[in-house]
Amino acid sequence: MTVGEDAPGAAAAAGGVADRALRRDLEAVLMVVDQPVEAFELARGLGRPVGDVADALEELSAEYTAEGRGFDLRRVAEGWRIYTRPECAEVVEHFLKEGQEVRLTQAALETLAVVAYRQPVSRGRVSAVRGVNCDGVMRTLVLRGLIEEAGQDRESGAILYRTTSYFLERLGLMGLDDLPDLAPFLPDDIEGIDDTGEHAT
Repeated sequence: MTVGEDAPGAAAAAGGVADRALRRDLEAVLMVVDQPVEAFELARGLGRPVGDVADALEELSAEYTAEGRGFDLRRVAEGWRIYTRPECAEVVEHFLKEGQEVRLTQAALETLAVVAYRQPVSRGRVSAVRGVNCDGVMRTLVLRGLIEEAGQDRESGAILYRTTSYFLERLGLMGLDDLPDLAPFLPDDIEGIDDTGEHAT
């Protein structure tokens, strides 16, 4: 067999490896984003052609649906994002909210404390106080019914969060005024932090 005959097969194999790597990288990124991302933003971040990224996103979405995964990849107005499949919502809510054996992690407790004492507050500001990205923890707290959306910041448009009545019920409190006086231990300059977690100029 000549070199010329081998070349097309080798190129196809290389393309297949590249496609697998792209799909893998897209999955890794989409698992950590906290809002839908456009294909061109993903392409720019991964250094890949927009067309290749768009095709890979469509393929992943179809694959997840065909295999009946517990999550799916949806395109909404703002872009692409991984969501829990609707038919799994009841199971997820039961696990996160009703399950008595599921305890809050240290990260969740710290995040909940920041929201409780600085509410209404954006995810960016919560992350700035804790010094780490809190998007995943915030989603968990929302699913468990401990915090909820409380409108948008007028200046930045960022979604604000507050604690719920369920939070007060679980802690045995009549209202937020009954919270222990821990606010002095939180940074005073949180108001000077923008919703990306950076200090505003």
